[in-house]
Amino acid sequence: MAGAPRYTSHMLLTRRKLAQLAIAAAPLPATSAEAGGATHRVAEFIAKTQYADIPHAVIELGRKSILDGLGLALAGSVAATGRIVREYLEQLGLTPGGATVIGSRLQFTPRFAAFANGIGIHADDYDDTQLAAAPDRVYGLLTHPTAPCLPAALAIAETGRLSGRDLMLAYHVGVEVECKIAEAISPRHYEAGFHSTGTCGTFAAAAAAMKLYRADAAACARALGVAASQSAGLRENFGTMTKPFHAGRAAESGIVAADLVRLGWTASDRILEAPRGFFHAAGGGFDPAAITPGDPWTFASPGISIKPFPSGSLTHPAMTALLRLIREHRISAAQVARVSVRTNRNMPNALIHHRPTDGLQAKFSMEFCMAVLLLYGRAGLGEFTDAVVRRPEVQAMIRRVDFGVNPEAEKAGYNNMTSIVTVRLIDGRVFTAREDFAMGSPANPMSYEEVAAKFEGATRYAGWPTAKTRAIVEAVRKLEDLPDVRTLAALCAAG
Repeated sequence: MAGAPRYTSHMLLTRRKLAQLAIAAAPLPATSAEAGGATHRVAEFIAKTQYADIPHAVIELGRKSILDGLGLALAGSVAATGRIVREYLEQLGLTPGGATVIGSRLQFTPRFAAFANGIGIHADDYDDTQLAAAPDRVYGLLTHPTAPCLPAALAIAETGRLSGRDLMLAYHVGVEVECKIAEAISPRHYEAGFHSTGTCGTFAAAAAAMKLYRADAAACARALGVAASQSAGLRENFGTMTKPFHAGRAAESGIVAADLVRLGWTASDRILEAPRGFFHAAGGGFDPAAITPGDPWTFASPGISIKPFPSGSLTHPAMTALLRLIREHRISAAQVARVSVRTNRNMPNALIHHRPTDGLQAKFSMEFCMAVLLLYGRAGLGEFTDAVVRRPEVQAMIRRVDFGVNPEAEKAGYNNMTSIVTVRLIDGRVFTAREDFAMGSPANPMSYEEVAAKFEGATRYAGWPTAKTRAIVEAVRKLEDLPDVRTLAALCAAG
């Protein structure tokens, strides 16, 4: 993706002129099959991809993200969002269905179970992130691939009594569609305020659902059309309950799109590339060369990162650097006069809560993340709570952290998370560390056992039975051999 940008978002044209030029230059045929455009390529990928087409290495990477997602759904079930969502769904008077709301005894139809579970996975902002490949992208901020996709695939596979192999295929197809769309759309999409997990994630859920429904390419294209008209999510809601709502709504909306198309619903079959379609309306343009689902698989390159801390991924390299300094030099909070964190300019643009007042805001606060590591030597689910954020010693330490931009980090490109941490002690000593990648990134990946350890920490936080925890780890380890996904779903249900 090197060379001059190919995005129309930078062209000084009115929307009307842009549409007129596009239509005049290349009149659009009646069907996407004739066009061979982006929507057609994606729809063909959904319809035709088989389990055998997925490389073994990609299967293994996806296995870790599936386990991670299930653990985070369990942790999210005890969050305030989990309680509110269950209460909300029960108030709707819904007919009971066969899809499990993870961490509870409730079962609803797939769309509503997926809604709850998508919110659960993203509730603590501890879920996996797609890495960016181009220098004009913000590293790690394309989308959270598992949160919208896995809930949709799991709900439909469970109610359809499908196999673990079916679930894995649908999950991989959905994640790949989501990631390629997120990679293709002009960077303006994210920069202007859209939350791509909510927008692009809707396509993931629709793709996974259509794969499990064994739909043909024409139906898949229409489902993408319905999904596009539901895609939503704004970054202004970061640090509130509405951020995980984006993931849950994307999971639900994808299933709605697939279910309507199965009943004969119509939609544009060129929704991605059309002058009034998703890419142009939501981003002002796109890179056609990025619409190559499965070539390569995103899990393989540039990769998907599993989070080591339950906070915005942009905090993680700096947290990794500070932890190293703390351990190497035995730094205690009482010794610290000042901490400086320097990054590229896009990172403060996302980590917007410099003086957080609750646990959700703290997830998008570099200052808070530095403070709790200095005070407690850890930053797990137990630290990102309202009570911890409001402690006087935490608020005092936050005021000792200075977060800003460094030219060296800026020069490294937005596809890196270059973070330079300097700790100044009261006695005059100064220690500095730099990190470009955190643990869990493709450059420093977690093993399945390390992901299982994170999973077990999440389930302990949720108070989940040890026997069920271990059984889920082993079920996912051999997921492709599971004849009925209901076995896995039962392990994630209370009672």
